[in-house]
Amino acid sequence: MPTPVHRFTADARRILTLAWPVIVGQLAVLAFGTLDTVLLARHATADLAALAVGGSAYIIVFIGLMGVVTAVSPIVGRLHGAGRHAEAGRQLWQALWLAGGLTGIGALALLWPDALLRASRLSPALDTQVRTYLAWLALALPAALGFAAFRGFSNAISRPRVVMRLQLGGLALKAPLAWALVGGVPALGVPALGITGCGISTVVAFWAQALAAIWLARRDPQHHRHALGARGAWRPDPAALKALLRLGIPMGAGIAVEITGFAAMALFIARLGETAVAGHQIATNLVGLLFMLPLGLSHGTAALVAQRIGAQDLADARRIGHHGLLLALGLALLAGGAVWLLRGPIVGLYTDRPDVAAAALPLLSWVLVFHAVDAVQTLTAFVLRAWHVALLPMGVYLLAVWGVGLGGGQWLAFGADGGATAAGAWLARWPADWQGARGFWIASTAGLGLAAVTLTLLQWRVTRRAAARVAG
Repeated sequence: MPTPVHRFTADARRILTLAWPVIVGQLAVLAFGTLDTVLLARHATADLAALAVGGSAYIIVFIGLMGVVTAVSPIVGRLHGAGRHAEAGRQLWQALWLAGGLTGIGALALLWPDALLRASRLSPALDTQVRTYLAWLALALPAALGFAAFRGFSNAISRPRVVMRLQLGGLALKAPLAWALVGGVPALGVPALGITGCGISTVVAFWAQALAAIWLARRDPQHHRHALGARGAWRPDPAALKALLRLGIPMGAGIAVEITGFAAMALFIARLGETAVAGHQIATNLVGLLFMLPLGLSHGTAALVAQRIGAQDLADARRIGHHGLLLALGLALLAGGAVWLLRGPIVGLYTDRPDVAAAALPLLSWVLVFHAVDAVQTLTAFVLRAWHVALLPMGVYLLAVWGVGLGGGQWLAFGADGGATAAGAWLARWPADWQGARGFWIASTAGLGLAAVTLTLLQWRVTRRAAARVAG
């Protein structure tokens, strides 16, 4: 009889088999932002600040819409586990229809971003740069959402390597293009476009990925059993679209609250000046690199859980979810500790400007705790979605991320101005470096910690009920 250690080892191996291609692929995606950050950090501080604000505004729009589209993943995972492959293929078509409809909403928000940028109080020059960047990203949005549907489908059927190869190909295309357009190539007559060059290169890379995914879906023999080209498979199905929206809207809202609570920090930190927001951009990018590890583990764990639910093996689904949580927490502590110890040399790789480095380093003093609680809340949220539980997590994120994280961060960062209010007088007794940009990071860590504890308890309750049904 297998021991608990043997079971954990076996489940960890199953999770990691699906997780590592997701990690590599998502690192390639994050490398888009890392590449832009490094190129602009050496080009102009103003352009880097525009990237921080514009990138955060884009994330606020894109992530919520992507969350709705990727509701296809837990649905397809269950169908795949039950052996209903043709039905799983039809779900991809419904996700693509949904992506097309949501593109219009997102493009409007990016082309007219006044509501997104109001909190930043940007200078006229910086405001113009941000709006130009967002206009280019509006052109990339249809490809990004369509590819998100394909990614969710592929991960759910245990084929993440296909997505990984396409994401690496997109990075291979973007890297030389961004390098040429940001700094210019005088010998070839290419002018230095700064942040506009980042936007153009992103559009080209995203559309190349999406078109390659379409070609692959039509040609790959592995997709034949999903009957993607069957007569009528492409037609909109109101019932299927309704099911996607029923799960996708709370999923998208929860993901949007989680991500935008962090992304919106840049919009508020922009009030502190270009150096502060540039330092925050470096810290954000580094934490984003770390996040790819628990994100990959979450995708792998959730795919296996959904497949086992579809196969009616609820005990296995429950055990995989718990083992995935332990694996994510352990690896997060190791990775976060390593980055915390080496944070000085790592920041030096981003910038050679002492003022920007000085703004980034204090923010990374929270990286170990931040990354650990972020890993826990991410994995538990993914596992709950596999169980089709999305509404309660959305409420948790509203309280923890927006209330504690963003609201508390604004209070810490700006509440002590002048000490004129009771809050200001109370905050004045705290260390000075708990104010400003660091205040947002402290509050965000506390908010994610609250979400991690609450969602872990919710996962335990949901899976315990499932176990009780099996026993009964």
